[in-house]
Amino acid sequence: MNNIRPIDYLPLPDNAARQVIDSTTVFDEFVRVQALARSYAGGMYWKQQGDYQYLVKTQPDNRQQRIGARSPETEQIYANFTSRKTEVEYRLKSLRQALTEAERMNKALKAGRVPAIVVSVLQAIENAGLGQHFLVVGTHALYAYETAAGVRIMPAALATQDIDLLWDARKRVQFLTDLGKLDSSMLGVLQRVDSTFQRKEGQNETAINAKGFEVDFLRRQPEGDDPHPFRFSDDEADLWPVQAIRASVLTNAPRFDHVVISATGRMALLRTIAPEVFVEFKRWMADKAPHRPEPKRLRDRRQADIVQILLDQGLLVSWVGAPKI
Repeated sequence: MNNIRPIDYLPLPDNAARQVIDSTTVFDEFVRVQALARSYAGGMYWKQQGDYQYLVKTQPDNRQQRIGARSPETEQIYANFTSRKTEVEYRLKSLRQALTEAERMNKALKAGRVPAIVVSVLQAIENAGLGQHFLVVGTHALYAYETAAGVRIMPAALATQDIDLLWDARKRVQFLTDLGKLDSSMLGVLQRVDSTFQRKEGQNETAINAKGFEVDFLRRQPEGDDPHPFRFSDDEADLWPVQAIRASVLTNAPRFDHVVISATGRMALLRTIAPEVFVEFKRWMADKAPHRPEPKRLRDRRQADIVQILLDQGLLVSWVGAPKI
């Protein structure tokens, strides 16, 4: 039996719950169309070379790709591209306005309460094209679970001044490619959010800002040909993800992605682990993790119990074994 007190969480008010649903729909469509718009970034034009014309595709970084000589086929490619580009850009503009209004209503109806710095960090990582390489683990995963369940978990179970991001070492080659496109370090991505972020003295895995908020980067213990130690980039000031006990369990866990909302109304996609895995891991932390301070063990148990009861009551739907959409 779980020893759950009713005070551990409360249902969202009806107006706020409806707003979460509505704003999430807008956000999801905005993200989808934004990704689609990237494939139409740049442009196409006809270039004259002697007596011939050929079609050129340009990229935002000024790279060019020759498509082919002018012909009925390339003229159709040009027409389709320009027409679709205009359509997608118009839809994205409309959705951007809808997103602004949704964020305004989120704030007015108090639909969210995720710390603004957390949403900003998640947005920066997604905008950098690095979202697939990191999972939020630990306490902040609760924000995804409570939003999906339509409840508010009591603040005592959520209090923390840092966020843990688990880096997926299995995709390191793709990660290095994606980070290389940015001409930036991982610390540099965080500094786009807050220029005061810097590597914490004596903790190379941690970035800390001028207000004391920390972003901790974790990794599984080395397996196979995992590089160790590993720095995210060649920048000597960049961060080194630290090995975490049993992190391979989290790395291999089914995923749970959900939109979360800050107190200011802004939204971000929070990528984390399936709630069942969260419960199992937190109970292991509470009962078996070595050198774990007792106050943290107590919080681990409470968090595990809260998520389990949300699952038991059907407020939080299991995603383990669910097909990917």
